[in-house]
Amino acid sequence: MNRHTRKEMFARLARQRPNPTTELHYNSAFELLIAVILSAQATDESVNKATGPLFRQANTPKTILAMGEEKLADAIKTIGLYRNKARNVIATCKKLIEEHDSQVPQTRAELEDLPGVGRKTANVVLNTIFRQPVMAVDTHIFRVSNRTGLAPGKTVRAVEDKLMKNIPARFKLNAHHWLILHGRYVCKARKPTCDACIICDLCDFREKTAECSPELIAQYATENEKT
Repeated sequence: MNRHTRKEMFARLARQRPNPTTELHYNSAFELLIAVILSAQATDESVNKATGPLFRQANTPKTILAMGEEKLADAIKTIGLYRNKARNVIATCKKLIEEHDSQVPQTRAELEDLPGVGRKTANVVLNTIFRQPVMAVDTHIFRVSNRTGLAPGKTVRAVEDKLMKNIPARFKLNAHHWLILHGRYVCKARKPTCDACIICDLCDFREKTAECSPELIAQYATENEKT
């Protein structure tokens, strides 16, 4: 995929979703941090069902720490790996209180130092809350990046590095959300809906390009060379 094609790809995604954001429910940086920790190997929908009642009961490091690990585990037991996640959340709350005055840190290094927080989780928080142009590569973004030819790579980090290099600067801030939503609802793993894809004609997934909708593509196509 060349530079012109990448620019057109993101111009269309931006036209389709001018203000993309996460589908996790949150009202503070801390709530998002906890939601993203809980979302590992779980759907956003399942996390939202658990965090709704949880955050009404406790939504600060102090109040969640006061719940204790067993009570927290019971509150999130509908989420996969809930016992390990409860342990990490309690440890993270303790660390936030003791080392960060109960505030969510704004650097990747400090975020990754929190229990249960890896590079992907840190990047989600940095991008969504602190508006840093970083890329959190999940399974959806990994698939879209490889399938379309946008940023092919064999590892998550390889794809992340290529995305940061290949995405035009003016689109980097929202690129994470555009790609994850596109992968979740259009470029799905088993049955991609190429007939509903606005970037179908730009994609390297050649066996499916016959399913492109010219009318839909025309609706979102841009005069790229003028932008």
